[in-house]
Amino acid sequence: MPSNYHFLFLLSCSFLFGLASSTTFISDNVFESHGSTSRSLLQAKKTCNINFESQNYTIITSKCKGPQYPPQSCCLAFKEFACPFADAINDENSDCAATMFSYINLYGKYPPGLFALQCREGKEGLDCTDILEAAKQKTSAAHITYTTPSTLLLLLLTAFSLLLFNLF
Repeated sequence: MPSNYHFLFLLSCSFLFGLASSTTFISDNVFESHGSTSRSLLQAKKTCNINFESQNYTIITSKCKGPQYPPQSCCLAFKEFACPFADAINDENSDCAATMFSYINLYGKYPPGLFALQCREGKEGLDCTDILEAAKQKTSAAHITYTTPSTLLLLLLTAFSLLLFNLF
């Protein structure tokens, strides 16, 4: 019976490694001020692990133009840029949101609070579901080509190893 438990354990691990979870909302908290009026070790934030300096901001700057800054165009462009980083910018223990907004404002020269005032959806924040699905559909062909054979190979190797383990 222990070999059945090994098989179930390995199969479960293979399945869990194949799944990926991500946040589908950008919290409204990312629009809040990230500054502090006093120094405190408890308020220290960890450095963001995403290099926002090297990101392509033309997705926002080409669609969100002043002096009118149309809300629908600006918010859609903001979501297209920010949704792939939703997990990182929603992390209130990091400086990702502040770093991202500083670069957005640097490259776009937007008025302070533009996106915070214009881009509001539900109580959970900006819904990234449609943006992430569109991105997933664009890359799904490449993922099917590379992911399916490797997953199949992993499952076959696991099954073969368990077969050998049971035989000897």
